[in-house]
Amino acid sequence: MIQNYLTIAFRNLAKNRVYSFINIFGLASGMAVAMLIGLWIYDELSFDKQFKHYDRLAKLWQFVKFDVEKSSYDVMPIPLARELRGKYADFEAVSLSVSRDVIMVAGEKKLMRQGSYVEPDFLNMVSLDIVAGSRFGDNDVNSILLSRSLASAMFGASNPISKLIKLDNKQTVRVGGVYEDFPANNSFKNVTFLIPWKFFAANDPGAKRDRDEWDSNSYQIYAQLKPGADFDQVSAKIKDIRMKRDDPPGYKPEFFLHPTSKWHLYADFKDGVNTGGTITFVWLFGSIGVIGLLLACINFMNLSTARSEKRAKEVGIRKAIGSLRSQLVGQFFSESLLMAMMAFILSLLFVQLALPFFNQVAEKSMVILWTNPLFWLAGLGFSLLTGVIAGSYPALYLSAFQPVKVLKGIMRSRRSATIPRRVLVGFQFTVSVTLIIGTIIVFRQIEHAKDRPIGYSRSGLIEVKMNVPELYGHYTSLRNDLLNTGAVSGMAESTGSMTEQSGGTTNISWKGKRSDTKPLLMANFVSHDFGQTIGWKLVAGRDFSREFTTDSSSIILNEAAVKQMNFKRPIGEIVRTNGKAYSVIGIVKNMVKEDPFSPVKPSFFLLDYRNVNTINIRLAPQLSASEALSKVERVFNTYSPDAPFEYKFVDDQYARKFGNEERIGRLAGGFAILAILISCLGLFGLASFMAEQRTKEIGIRKVLGASVLNVWGLLSKEFLMLILVSFCLAAPISYYILSDWLKNYQYRTELSWWIFVLAGLGALSVTLLTVSYQSIKAGLVNPVKSLRSE
Repeated sequence: MIQNYLTIAFRNLAKNRVYSFINIFGLASGMAVAMLIGLWIYDELSFDKQFKHYDRLAKLWQFVKFDVEKSSYDVMPIPLARELRGKYADFEAVSLSVSRDVIMVAGEKKLMRQGSYVEPDFLNMVSLDIVAGSRFGDNDVNSILLSRSLASAMFGASNPISKLIKLDNKQTVRVGGVYEDFPANNSFKNVTFLIPWKFFAANDPGAKRDRDEWDSNSYQIYAQLKPGADFDQVSAKIKDIRMKRDDPPGYKPEFFLHPTSKWHLYADFKDGVNTGGTITFVWLFGSIGVIGLLLACINFMNLSTARSEKRAKEVGIRKAIGSLRSQLVGQFFSESLLMAMMAFILSLLFVQLALPFFNQVAEKSMVILWTNPLFWLAGLGFSLLTGVIAGSYPALYLSAFQPVKVLKGIMRSRRSATIPRRVLVGFQFTVSVTLIIGTIIVFRQIEHAKDRPIGYSRSGLIEVKMNVPELYGHYTSLRNDLLNTGAVSGMAESTGSMTEQSGGTTNISWKGKRSDTKPLLMANFVSHDFGQTIGWKLVAGRDFSREFTTDSSSIILNEAAVKQMNFKRPIGEIVRTNGKAYSVIGIVKNMVKEDPFSPVKPSFFLLDYRNVNTINIRLAPQLSASEALSKVERVFNTYSPDAPFEYKFVDDQYARKFGNEERIGRLAGGFAILAILISCLGLFGLASFMAEQRTKEIGIRKVLGASVLNVWGLLSKEFLMLILVSFCLAAPISYYILSDWLKNYQYRTELSWWIFVLAGLGALSVTLLTVSYQSIKAGLVNPVKSLRSE
């Protein structure tokens, strides 16, 4: 019986090659979309699951209340780690950690890489896979573990164990071991080396200062709970550790454990509540994958039922000679399952071809799991499910034909029989138009934020981290040497990058400040020439100047700080911070340093050469970037010949802030195109079938004087009406979804009416192009040929 089903199925596929191709290609496209999204979701859900004790690991976070709402931070004070280890039995292991970019020199090789200083327990927590040498222990200090890729970059094919590496031209460490690189779907994927915490504590001035400082929040703490311990219960125990100590701070910190399972997918907090994060996109793209597959199944249903009259006599004859309805249902299901399996094979080819591009867009390293039995079980089950869904309606619809009516020749599709097809086509284009509108809004939101005034000039601005000691204490001579090259128009030093905030303080007061508030103001320490170099915009007052020796006691505020302090005439006002009084000499426009979609935080700038760690350089516009950088590098090599010249363009750093939104936009845009393609395949097939079904009608109309344009209108109007209805449904759905999405951004674009009109016209144009080919082709047929058989 099954062999007979398959034989008939193959014959039907060969007999109707065009429709079979449309069905199989459409199903394969839908399956490929679902498979790509499935691989992406699998990658997201498996983040950090390489850890042996994944379900018992956590990172310490804290809620703090600077003003009205609670803010969340993953930075901790050093003494908290000792407190957790010594007084709470629920912890099996605790490790301090801090990440740094370090210049590493071994022989002639000079590299800058990112790594972490950690305690020995950290290595067990993250299930570090040592491939050579051994891990460091509690008593190791001057040791370093390299990732396999870094060891290869530093030492090539030679054995790195016991080799010496100089860090930042200061201390020397010995390679104790090499570990396998953390995978791409791991929170530590950028960690290329690990150094004992004791080394950091002994050599870093900040770590020495903060050893017993409970209010210096600059470090990470990772913890592993004992078996059976509950994250929420332990969080409740440690919540008020700081507030129970002497002199509790006004920002009221509340410590809590953030489990490993939530590091990647649930990293967003608002006012003390976890609001999700990447999990939102997992659900979003999961829904898109299901919908993409559903669109392909709809094509199958539409084409199968539309061609029902072609197979009506077959059904009638088979019923007349004794075929049961169940047998007919089995026949039609076998056909759909056969096409589903063929589509699955074709979809594997599509996915293999699309993966390099998809990985580039999604910034992943995904592969098809060819050797994983679960993948094949899932794929086959997936194909069977798709075949059942796609073939369900045709099987039940065709098998219900009455043989008496069919064989008498009175079997004609009633107008009501086309309603399901119209509903399904309408659903397809409702989804497509919604995705088009969503894609346009995502990119408009990105462009809206990119066009936002950022308060300074990024063009030609680079940053150089002051990692090596040779770059400190030579500001004037270094600046003069750079200016003398003609490749530089300005140079200044600062704390941290122009694209991130390095720290803030609540220890600040001014006239009129309420005593019950503890607002956080971002602190920026800069050198002379900073404002001129970055091109900030003064609103009032003046910049720091060498002509005023009193500027060491002066302060410059941004507009947000003036608003926070409620100054009417800010110039000359006194602001106190860390026990010292400063006079306000200038107001600058708000500079966007963090999230470009959020308001700028209140900030102040102080003249201080002791706390700077970044050199800002404005390249001369009259030279090419490569020529200017070559001259700048030569100057730096004279000051620190043993360190590589590492720099970053501020433009590039700022552009990375839009990475997540741009990835989502590109993925949504790609899926929107695929949804339209799948929908158009179905339209093409239906238009082709309608033209074939009405061949004689079109011939008679042409004999009576109808033009090609009349025929085009006849065959196109039904589809145009469906698009209009789809647009009327898609517009309010899109508006509701996108309005809710835009609420996540305080700096956001508007939902302009023309976006919806543009999406509707785009869908309409694509429909006309798809349908017009078959309509015009039918209209050009010679009526003598189409009526010859009458």
